[in-house]
Amino acid sequence: MVTNSKSKTKPAGTPQAFAQAAECLKTLAHPVRLRMVQLLLHGRYTVGELAEDCGVPDNVASEHLRLMQRCGFFTSEREGRRVYYQVAEPHLANIMECVENRFLSGKRRK
Repeated sequence: MVTNSKSKTKPAGTPQAFAQAAECLKTLAHPVRLRMVQLLLHGRYTVGELAEDCGVPDNVASEHLRLMQRCGFFTSEREGRRVYYQVAEPHLANIMECVENRFLSGKRRK
C-alpha cells in the first residue's frame, strides 16, 4: 500500500534518546554480557556462578555486571554474603530472542 507523503507520521525519537539507546546497545554488544543476559533471563545468579559459566574471573564478571547495571539492565540483591543479580529490563527478553533466533537456532543465514 502506497501512502501519501503528507499523511506520514514520524515515529517518536530524539537524538538524545537514540544516543542513550546506542550507548546501552554498545554495552550489550559483548559475548560475555550477552551470555549473562541469557542466563539471567532464566533466573537469579551470583557473580561466581555467572563467572564460572562464562569462563571469566569473578572480578571480570563483576565489571561486566556493573556496566549492565549502569544501563538499568540488571538489579542486585544481597542475601547474607551472596549478591544475586536479576534482570530489571523486561525488554531484554525481546533482544535475546532476536539474538537466539538469528545466531543460535542452527539455521544460519548467509
